[in-house]
Amino acid sequence: MKILKYFIEFIFIVFLFTLFKILGFKLSSKIGGQIGKLFGPFFRSRKKILLNVKKAFPNVEEKKLELIINNMWKNYGRILSEYMFIKNFRNSKLGSFFKVEGQEILNEINSSNEQVIFVSGHFNNFELMAMQIEKSGINLAAIYRPLNNIFLNKIMERIRKKYICKNQIKKGRSGTRELLESFKKKNSIALMIDQRVSEGIRSNFFNEPALTTTIPAQLVKKFGCKVVPIYIERINDIYFKMTVNKPIIYDKITTLEEITLDLNKKLEKMILLNPDQWIWSHNRWK
Repeated sequence: MKILKYFIEFIFIVFLFTLFKILGFKLSSKIGGQIGKLFGPFFRSRKKILLNVKKAFPNVEEKKLELIINNMWKNYGRILSEYMFIKNFRNSKLGSFFKVEGQEILNEINSSNEQVIFVSGHFNNFELMAMQIEKSGINLAAIYRPLNNIFLNKIMERIRKKYICKNQIKKGRSGTRELLESFKKKNSIALMIDQRVSEGIRSNFFNEPALTTTIPAQLVKKFGCKVVPIYIERINDIYFKMTVNKPIIYDKITTLEEITLDLNKKLEKMILLNPDQWIWSHNRWK
């Protein structure tokens, strides 16, 4: 039954992608937003999402929290519709819709051939961040989680490798080994640190313990590399601004736990900039 369900989803998504390609970027993003707002709530329990949002905003009235959730689904839909146009962002045909604050930091990393760890979360069209890093000439390996839908995953993997980042590493134990090998080959690493992991440590995230990846902290402790937090926000519906923050240098005496907690705090600040542009549907505190 799962295979049949995945196949039906696959056919539906292919139909939408074909339609979006015909309609163009602006109209597709607008329609995608409405589709997300309409159908998104059927995919995740609204009660569970509301509980997640309340962890970050315990004193905010429920009406305002509901607005965050509604806009989150709208943003979700836009991301889906915009995926069809990743190629156009890569070849700069949609360059006027994408701005980078801190490009000089990427240029400096590239010119110095320095290895760093880029960290972020699932904000907006987050794939654009890894794409911009690689476009800046930086040798990059990006960690990703394969989709459960085996049919869709093949398409997404092909798009990722061709237009986003050619060095893709699957999340998991084998991926961790591959990541270390990639780092030894002088590649920088990009990874999302906002999702729950099966292997990690419990570190406070919005004042509540959450299983958190220690990969950035482990790389810092082992190789002494810098960490570069990056963020992308949606502005006026169809415009994006990517922010590249100054590299963080941790002291040798800073513990793995301290680094992990510090990165969680930086992630919190990113989320609070635009709460409805983060994916609250993930069960982060399970």
